Amino acid sequence: MPKISAPTIAAHRAQTRERILEAVAALTRVQGIDEISMTDVAAEAGITRTALYNYFPDKPALLLAFTEQATTGFVDRYHRELPAGAGAAERLETFVRLQVEALAEHPHPAAAELGASLGPDAYQALAEHVAPMQRLLTGILRQGVDDGEFAAAPVEPVARLVLAMLGAQRAPLLHGETTPGDAGRLVAAFTLRALGARATDAAGHSVSPSLT
Repeated sequence: MPKISAPTIAAHRAQTRERILEAVAALTRVQGIDEISMTDVAAEAGITRTALYNYFPDKPALLLAFTEQATTGFVDRYHRELPAGAGAAERLETFVRLQVEALAEHPHPAAAELGASLGPDAYQALAEHVAPMQRLLTGILRQGVDDGEFAAAPVEPVARLVLAMLGAQRAPLLHGETTPGDAGRLVAAFTLRALGARATDAAGHSVSPSLT
């Protein structure tokens, strides 16, 4: 087992914890988060199962930590890649694109399946961990409505519909039936059309977002 060089025990634990979460990320690219076992994670991280349980007592705790890290990373990436002065439509397209890319990189089961796997308490905690992402989407929709870029709509129910459409891309992505680019464009265009948003073509003319 490779050793970790760290100046303190606390630093050593922090490095080991990060390696464990990196192992989960690597495994999700080939197995899917619902198929990963604690044995798989320990082997990928280069530690024993006993050592792994010193950091995470069970799989739900491990997945919650991974989800929290992934959500924080997503929000940070969104703010980094969003062009300055972007309007609501561009913000929505960026959100959808990054969500689809994340889904393709780290496949996860549908919410109901994950809830059954984790149990009700852990699933509630999971919902709280992903709340910042949901608030981000709701804020984008609210901005669009307030600025007149989107038609008036109840933003929280619309946000749930958008997230459901994104989740529906999981199986096609996993089976190679679509690409992240095509899936992202489809969801973004469908949502923008539903919200009455307008896009501009190369000549600067107002057009409806295309679904193709």
